[in-house]
Amino acid sequence: MRTRSLSRRVAVAAVAATALVLSACGGDSEDAASEDTGGGASEPSVSADEELAALVPESVAEDGVITVGTDSTYAPAEFLDEDGQTIVGFDIDLFGLVAQKLGLEAEFETASFDSIIAGVGSGRYETGVSSFTINPERLEQANMISYFSAGTQWAAQADNPEGVDPDDACGLAIAVQRGTVQVDDLTARSAACEAAGDEPLTINQFEGQDEATASVVSGRNVAVVSDSPVVAYAVQQTNGQLELLGDIYDSAPYGYVVAKDQTDFADAIAQALAALIEDGSYQQVLEEWGVEDGAISDPTVNPSLD
Repeated sequence: MRTRSLSRRVAVAAVAATALVLSACGGDSEDAASEDTGGGASEPSVSADEELAALVPESVAEDGVITVGTDSTYAPAEFLDEDGQTIVGFDIDLFGLVAQKLGLEAEFETASFDSIIAGVGSGRYETGVSSFTINPERLEQANMISYFSAGTQWAAQADNPEGVDPDDACGLAIAVQRGTVQVDDLTARSAACEAAGDEPLTINQFEGQDEATASVVSGRNVAVVSDSPVVAYAVQQTNGQLELLGDIYDSAPYGYVVAKDQTDFADAIAQALAALIEDGSYQQVLEEWGVEDGAISDPTVNPSLD
């Protein structure tokens, strides 16, 4: 496992989050340089499975590398380490093991969140690993392999000075990352406010989750809405400057993104994940990052959302 402790990771992420009150530190361009975080003595490691490796299409396997698009602003799933370049997080560790199980190396490239699925479809990336909630719209664009479960949660400044109630937030300024399912959630809530004759929400969308979080720390917005493990981690990151609001809701699986015509590759990833769950390395990664509550037992290609 990694040699750095969880407490050190929290400190690293705290620096990134609070620094963004003044300036962004996460890459938000599709043209950002790639960062290879696979392998190394301090990384989790598993042995390749030759039968699973044989399932990977030659177009992916021929160079020995899986190119991965990821939004590196989303601690603790994927974010930049204290060197400002190396991408770390539980998504990074876990998919690194998936690649190893398939006899390959994962090479992660920072991209804006809402560009990644299109980038997979165009062939720029061979997969997308960026805490994508599986939903019908995304399933129309790509194959998705479930690997984790998360819901939505809110956070506000400590002691909630504005008295924010997630169920009664009409007229308030709320921060959210662009392109996430939470934008749809807030849009629906805002429409309900207007239908009831109240002021709509002011929905302020940010390119990176770190920027959205920092905007609440600075007081620009009164609350932030994001995936439950991300919000919980942000509360830790900011050393008591934020607190959680309300309960987790709308739990759904995260999915790795693979091109629509790459069903064999999607099946290979699902089987590699199942092998990691069976040998215990999957749970080990999640426990190291403190997100084991999101563990699943049955990785599935394009799971039913009923």
